Amino acid sequence: MSELNSALEHPTYNYKVVRQFTVMTVVWGIVGMLVGVLIAAQLAWPALNFDLPWLSFGRLRPLHTNAVIFAFGGSALFATSYYVVQRTCQVRLISDKLAAITFWGWQLVILSAAITLPLGITSGKEYAELQWPIDILITVVWVLYAIVFFGTIAKRKADHIYVANWFFGAFIIAVAILHIINSLAMPIALNSFTAYSVYAGTVDAMVQWWYGHNAVGFFLTAGFLGMMYYFVPKQAGRPVYSYRLSIVHFWALVAVYIWAGPHHLHYTALPDWAQSLGMVMSLILLAPSWGGMINGMMTLSGAWHKLRTDPILRFLVVSLSFYGMSTFEGPMMSIKTVNSLSHYTDWTIGHVHSGALGWVAMISIGAMYHLIPILFGRERMYSTSLINAHFWMSTIGTVLYITSMWVNGILQGLMWRAYNQDGTLTYSFVESVAASYPGYVVRVMGGAIFFLGMLLMAYNLYMTSRKDVEPQAAPAVASAA
Repeated sequence: MSELNSALEHPTYNYKVVRQFTVMTVVWGIVGMLVGVLIAAQLAWPALNFDLPWLSFGRLRPLHTNAVIFAFGGSALFATSYYVVQRTCQVRLISDKLAAITFWGWQLVILSAAITLPLGITSGKEYAELQWPIDILITVVWVLYAIVFFGTIAKRKADHIYVANWFFGAFIIAVAILHIINSLAMPIALNSFTAYSVYAGTVDAMVQWWYGHNAVGFFLTAGFLGMMYYFVPKQAGRPVYSYRLSIVHFWALVAVYIWAGPHHLHYTALPDWAQSLGMVMSLILLAPSWGGMINGMMTLSGAWHKLRTDPILRFLVVSLSFYGMSTFEGPMMSIKTVNSLSHYTDWTIGHVHSGALGWVAMISIGAMYHLIPILFGRERMYSTSLINAHFWMSTIGTVLYITSMWVNGILQGLMWRAYNQDGTLTYSFVESVAASYPGYVVRVMGGAIFFLGMLLMAYNLYMTSRKDVEPQAAPAVASAA
């Protein structure tokens, strides 16, 4: 492995910050998914809300959302972007100190959220639940992140900018814009957590879903596509199938995704033209999304046999399958007639988790398994068998989760729109909840299996890192090496 060769005449890379973010990816993955299993169990068995406000579903649900997206997913993005930008630009990060600040600053953001959200200290928004002091801390950390990332690209030794860095760069810029605009608020006092959004009513809803859907589009899609464009070719030992397609994929995705947010607000007070615009852009989005998925899949041309023996590659390829499925399902659900059945039901929850567990989590896990031996100076992970077991637990857990929610969602949608001959509703809302109970139980099972797989990963990480040695220095190598 070229990454494990000593570098005597070349600058070494900063693997310390990558290693720190990689370890915290696993830690926060366990925490976030444990909270997810708990709140899923609370919906199946409400007694688990315990009469304690800070352990109630309403408090823990935003904690789960922030933990899995920003703690687990965010740490994975920091780790992989810092690693990839160094390897492909053939230079060390522009500043080790700034990189360290981004690590500790991001962990402080996460811990602040873990404390304030269960206490009910939130802005009350669907995704941006944090209060204004934490929002400012996020902004500072993110600006430093951008300086480190783009500063490293600016001093690169490679002639071209590898496509993974285009996606990481778009993710960093777009998330900064989204966060700042959606979080604009006026605190009532500098010593108060309370602040009022500068938006109101329908405008506030539109800004929130412009942010919310593009957090999906850039944080949970563009960033992880950057991960895909490096680790899939690297693990498969094959070049990207089509570099030209990857550039077309990039520009089409970033140009269209930003317009798709209004499809979350069908049949609301949002003007009908805005709803229709969101629907049309969502349908167009299918093309670049599948272009990227096909590019990733075709990269395995001549290397499909490796799937028999390489569970890390399986993680990466199956994540692409879920990406393709989710990016087909999303545009279909944006069609108004389909949305009238699916919206507000568990179908949406199933769709979200086919992307979150199947795409984001599985490609992150595959990337971490690729990185861990390199970062700890090992030839391979401690146990390939445990990786294989983890793969099957993740796949089975995801399938149980999303299929149970699909069934529940269609059941709920049909029950809610059923009418008697006299125009009265056939079923009460409570009856639809009772009918959903088996699906809720299956969801707990699926989530628990996925969570247990993360525990296997943590054990494998611990055993791989047991010898107290620094990872061997890696030479700067060509292009996407």
